[in-house]
Amino acid sequence: MDATLPILILAIPLGMFLVLGLAGYKMSHKLAGTLGCLGMGTTLVLAYVTAFTYFFSGSPEFVDAAGNRLQLLVFDHTWLAFTDKLVIKLGFLLDPISAMMLVVITTISFMVHLYSMGYMRDHHGVFERGFQRFYAFLSLFSFSMLGLVVATNIFQMYIFWELVGASSYLLIGFYFVKPSAVSASKKAFIVTRFADLGFLIGILILSFYTGTFNFTELTSAPVDGIADVFRVSEGTAESVRSIFLSRSSAAPVFLGGSVLTWALVLIFMGGMGKSAMLPLHIWLPDAMEGPTPVSALIHAATMVVAGVYLVARLFPLYLMETTALEIVTWVGALTALYAAVVACAQIDIKRVLAFSTISQIAFMMVSLGVARPEVHEGLGYMASMFHLFTHAMFKALLFLGAGALIHAVGSNDYTAMHGLRKHMPITNWTFLIGCLAIAGIIPFSGFFSKDEILSSCLGNSTVVYVWMSLVAGLTAFYMFRLYYLIFWWKEHKVHEGHHAPHDQPWTMTLPLVVLAAVSVVAGFIPFGKLVTWNGEPYDFMAHFDWSVAGVSLFVAVAAIALATVMYRKENELPAKFRAALPALWTWAHHRFYWDELYMFITHKIIFNGICRPIAWFDRQIIDGTMDAFATLANKASRAIKPLQSGQVQLYVWWYLLGALVLGGVTALCLL
Repeated sequence: MDATLPILILAIPLGMFLVLGLAGYKMSHKLAGTLGCLGMGTTLVLAYVTAFTYFFSGSPEFVDAAGNRLQLLVFDHTWLAFTDKLVIKLGFLLDPISAMMLVVITTISFMVHLYSMGYMRDHHGVFERGFQRFYAFLSLFSFSMLGLVVATNIFQMYIFWELVGASSYLLIGFYFVKPSAVSASKKAFIVTRFADLGFLIGILILSFYTGTFNFTELTSAPVDGIADVFRVSEGTAESVRSIFLSRSSAAPVFLGGSVLTWALVLIFMGGMGKSAMLPLHIWLPDAMEGPTPVSALIHAATMVVAGVYLVARLFPLYLMETTALEIVTWVGALTALYAAVVACAQIDIKRVLAFSTISQIAFMMVSLGVARPEVHEGLGYMASMFHLFTHAMFKALLFLGAGALIHAVGSNDYTAMHGLRKHMPITNWTFLIGCLAIAGIIPFSGFFSKDEILSSCLGNSTVVYVWMSLVAGLTAFYMFRLYYLIFWWKEHKVHEGHHAPHDQPWTMTLPLVVLAAVSVVAGFIPFGKLVTWNGEPYDFMAHFDWSVAGVSLFVAVAAIALATVMYRKENELPAKFRAALPALWTWAHHRFYWDELYMFITHKIIFNGICRPIAWFDRQIIDGTMDAFATLANKASRAIKPLQSGQVQLYVWWYLLGALVLGGVTALCLL
């Protein structure tokens, strides 16, 4: 494959960032927005062409005679060389999951670019301050995510991983005059940096023992006869594992875990931070302080799935260490339930969607954690990637729909949004489609991907299956609670002097319609024939478990029915429920006090209990001792200052006295 298109996919967003960042302030708002949209639109076309070529061209570079998907190193240039083997390269790896992510990232990014042309201006058509800067940051983020998913080695991924963190910091804190936005951006940056430290340590441990950063050397084997083409290989992963086993006498074992296990767990720690898994989830709800298009781009479809993508990229290694996969499973399961419960008690529309995102990302993690080749041929891996794809579409739809509502009403609080279905019919129907998709109602896309996740859970563990089925039911409940409270409940009252809410301009409405259409049909994509963990096609419709699907559908419908009874019309049931379970409601509404716990640990224990005594010791003891030496030296100098009289006779007497003292000391020592 010619490298021109892949290079342009990375170069165009980077170029747009440089142009808009350096010269955007000299452009009109409309010109800057148009350039940003054209740049991302061009990238979208190139990414689609690249992905289509990979999946459907039938080239021997992409698929072998048996129909197995292959990996192609389009280009891979050396950047830094530490040893003959340990080198850092920058390149472009094209395989099923990277091709899929090219489609996801560019689709959502283009929709957000177009949507922002309408969202980032007021009702009078006046663009927001910093509009050009906003589009520059969007382009930088898109470039960073694209560079991350096509990385040929884990260190290149880490470089772009950090660049994603930096660009998300800029976007979350876009409203830099707003203290809550500044605080949220710093919170996101700091929390994810702690996670990334574990990621870096894991990379260093893995590379120290294996002598490589390259994904193809860690998880794949070369295809004979074709240069730069590889296939995923369990044998390669087993060989990597044997390196650690053969050096077990020299390698440390910590808490009963092997070095490889801990390396993979530490790498997963980076994914926990980016994907907002417990206990590193606290940054994501506060990140909603950024503009709503940012929430759709970063926190619905791209940045938050980076952790899932990381585990998927190294999945053959994780298969060799099932302990690490068990950790992935239970971290995901706990996170999914926690986030679903909290979402049921939020009143801010964006925070409901934020906790929904945390829960759905946890679904993907659980699916990867339970995936085994012996269980439906590794169905969990395919199901996770399938849900990543479908979730990106309907969650971006929900966030952009939320943005349209916020733009029309001027508030994030659902209590200001009752009865909007008559005022905003397009937003109503598209938002409903998003809710049906995430609830897992047939024939919407979420039904198929979520069913496959539950099937893989059932094949691995009944406990995990029941657990995740409960989470799926809660998902349907809180999403339709949100839908009814916004669009039904009671008639919306237009305050005097305010315009009645209405559907937004076409730049905001068109992305909603497009994403709604994708959310309807995406479930029928033969995903198993395109993306599997080892490249072998899997016809999941032929193995579709209707019993699991039936139970899942029943749970979703029952949850929706409950939400309908409680929230379709104004009634006393929600208040009675809160009164019946006041402690649970209070704890869920306050996110189970995780933020307060972190504040207690950081301020009371670390700052006041540890740092302040250390600071006192530094000031009083260390600095005090040095100051005492200086004081004594000054006093001694003042005391002997009179001896410098200029009288030679006096100097001779002092010389003789010193000689006598020195002689006496010498004599005593010799005796």
